[in-house]
Formats: sequence, C-alpha cells, structure tokens
Amino acid sequence: MTAANHGWSREEMAQRAAQDIPDASYVNLGIGIPEKVAKYVPEGREVIYHTENGLLGMGESPLPGEEDPELINAGKKPVTAIPGAAFFHHADSFAMIRGHHIDICVLGAMQVSEQGDLANWSTGETGAIPAVGGAMDLVAGVKTIYVITQHCTREGDSKLVETCSYPLTGKKVVDRIYTDLAVLDVTPEGFKVIELAPGISFDDVLQKTAGKLVVEG
Repeated sequence: MTAANHGWSREEMAQRAAQDIPDASYVNLGIGIPEKVAKYVPEGREVIYHTENGLLGMGESPLPGEEDPELINAGKKPVTAIPGAAFFHHADSFAMIRGHHIDICVLGAMQVSEQGDLANWSTGETGAIPAVGGAMDLVAGVKTIYVITQHCTREGDSKLVETCSYPLTGKKVVDRIYTDLAVLDVTPEGFKVIELAPGISFDDVLQKTAGKLVVEG
C-alpha cells in the first residue's frame, strides 16, 4: 500500500480488508467499495465470492470489451466466474444466506453505531431508496460482518456514531470497520483502533469519530 498523509484510498481500503479474509472462506460482497475486495485475494488463499442474485464463485471484473451482459452481480455490474462456479435460483441464494452458510459479508455503510448497529440502505428522507434489498438478510444470516466506508461524509460528518439516526439495517451486527483512516473493531467499550492508515494519528481518528473511541492503555 502506498503511504500518504491523507489515509487509504478506496482501492487500498479494499485491499486491506481482503487481507483479513481467511483461506477457504465463502464471502458476499456488497455494492460499492466492497466490490473491489475481489481483486485483492492474497496469494496462496482461495476465497469463494457469493452474490445474492445467484452466483457462487464470482471472479474479478472483466476487461473492457469482454463483459457478458448475462453475467452480473447484485449491483448489476459485469463480473466473471471462476472455474467451478455455480449458478442457482435467487431463492437458493438467500437460503445460503439465511442458513448461515456464508462466512463473511463486506458491506458499505451510511452509519455504524458504537454498539455495532448498521444503517446502510436509506437516509429516511422522501424520495430515498425505497427498499432495503438483501442487506437485512445478509447482516442477520452471515457469520461475520465487515464494513468498508469513508470515515466521514462529504459534508464532514462522522459515519461512526454513538447512535444511528438513519433507518437500521441490523442491530449489533458489525464486527470490523475499514475506513480511509483506520481499521476498527466494534467492542463492548466502543470503537477500538486496530490499525491506523499511513500518515494518520490516533488523534486524527478521535477528532473524526462521533462515537466512543477506545483508548489503548
């Protein structure tokens, strides 16, 4: 990863998250930055990616001009399939999720509370996204939930908050968060910094975190 005085880029956030996915894991990737994680499987590991529209064994994004319009992920973006990939009905895909057969889910977020509550589908405003999609099933049925998100909004408001003000996707579901500033675990005491991005200090994270941040002592 490239050192910078402003933290990790979106690509570097995805790369950092990929490092924490164990060998032989079955992983669902959400829309946005999480989709990039598939590019960064560490050498020597086999990770099987699942997309809820009915594919187990999703590969990287295809090269320009090599897209198959019938091979897409849940975000309607072109993907590839690895050797041995399986295709199945949408209902079977959700049976995998609800049956706790997926090990890790990587999602985006609008807000994460210090208790691990996740809000990632709507701001609750008129004209906002009309439905939650599969996110509620994912956070309820997948064993471990990772979130990748910018630490703050474009307006500078922290996404790591004491209590979510947006409609919840799930309560006490998030395990680990990857932002442009740090990697943080959700603990009973609050957000715990596991790793700081290059050029970022603990005080930088403290100033931009609205929820309780655990101070190592």
